[in-house]
Amino acid sequence: MEQLSANLLELFFILTGLLMGYTGIKAVLDKNHPARWGTGMFWLLLAATFALGNVIPPVINGLLIILMGILTFFKQVKIGAISETSEIEAKKRSDRIGNKIFIPVVSLALIAILIAQFTPLSGQVGIGLGAVSSLIIAIWITKAKPKEAITEGDRMVRQVGTVGILPQLLAALGVIFTAAGVGDVIADMISTVIPQGNQLAGVLAYVIGMIVFTIIMGNAFAAFTVITAGIGIPFVISQGADPVIAGALAMTAGYCGTLLTPMAANFNALPVALLEMKNPNGVIKEQFPYAIVMIIVHVGLMYFWAF
Repeated sequence: MEQLSANLLELFFILTGLLMGYTGIKAVLDKNHPARWGTGMFWLLLAATFALGNVIPPVINGLLIILMGILTFFKQVKIGAISETSEIEAKKRSDRIGNKIFIPVVSLALIAILIAQFTPLSGQVGIGLGAVSSLIIAIWITKAKPKEAITEGDRMVRQVGTVGILPQLLAALGVIFTAAGVGDVIADMISTVIPQGNQLAGVLAYVIGMIVFTIIMGNAFAAFTVITAGIGIPFVISQGADPVIAGALAMTAGYCGTLLTPMAANFNALPVALLEMKNPNGVIKEQFPYAIVMIIVHVGLMYFWAF
């Protein structure tokens, strides 16, 4: 079963790579594209890391990522012309489909949870199978042609742009930080500030540390390993806090930081691109007051509930 999970997960990575490869080829073939060679190369390189990353040597993978960074730095990755649905056609489809459009979204989450909880397959495979299933459901509900799924996928990839690779890079950065002992360095720094045995100070440091590190890295999962090792274990859990409750609240506290950072591309940059908002930080601005309230709530819950 483990081998089946690994094979399915690899299949999903390959499918993702093929979609990005399609975007890269379209960019190269578009003679009117303002930066077709740079854009095409970026998406083809990223496609290679997804589709072939398991067989490419790590050094080569690293070089591909560096090349993508160089293309981005020199502004050689641009959206170009993308196919748009007319407002009249969009309104017509909206009236016809109505709230049924939410069925694929709910199906994705539900199928993923059911697979992860009631089968030997991993949660990642559950998400992949849920995504494929919800796509089929969406095509059935909308009566769209399968080609439209590829076209719309290409449009979304272009609109999100280079920030779409941030989740992968930041997750990898979290692993590197943990291996490099950043958590130990943070623990040494915090120990000079937090009074020994002060539970409230430990909780504040744990929650705020998760938020700040998530803002910097854009990924609560990457922040969790570093901050839990550096602050959570020595200053909260070692003082008697329930590790399950404290750890769960620390993770969701990190999500408060996700609401406040442009580094969280999938949460804050994607809606800006898809909704064509003028203010690139418009989503963050709207989320700010809710994030502050939730931060205070997390401090209270961890202090009174975990101990």
